Amino acid sequence: MAADYLVASLQPLTLDGPPPYTAERFIELCRGQLSAVDADGVAAVMGESASNHSLAAKWRDIDTQIRNAMAGERARLHGQDSARWRRPADGCSLYWANRAAAAFQEKDVVRRERLIDQVRWDAAGDLTPPSSPLSVVAVFTYAIRLSIVLRGSARDVAAGNDVFNRLTAASKIDLKESNT
Repeated sequence: MAADYLVASLQPLTLDGPPPYTAERFIELCRGQLSAVDADGVAAVMGESASNHSLAAKWRDIDTQIRNAMAGERARLHGQDSARWRRPADGCSLYWANRAAAAFQEKDVVRRERLIDQVRWDAAGDLTPPSSPLSVVAVFTYAIRLSIVLRGSARDVAAGNDVFNRLTAASKIDLKESNT
């Protein structure tokens, strides 16, 4: 199939930039250029479906290791054991786990999430060998990075303020009712 054509035709991505595609549009592009198995794997790394594709499984394992490191840090911050939040992982990449754990040195939650996104971004880039920049693996890297950008674009100030206002409004109502 034409993975090289697909990779060469994709819009550039930046971690803090706007997403050039929706998940649905990107998967549609992949279905037009990749084998069905590879396109299903791309959909899986974007969280749109399940797949046993080897690259999807490799990414799930790396992401699980990052999530386990995050669970460990959150548990440590709250003085708890993280064992119940950890998930089994096949690999053991201390580099990515340590980078995710280091992000928890940042007290600002927004900056911390940005650092975790950077860890995932870099880990995704590590999947593509320098000798194969136009391969199917590069499409998977792009899909993972696009997912990160899409998730980041969904976290905006207005949406956060709306959630905060709803939560504080509910607690104000609870306080008023308890005072009456």
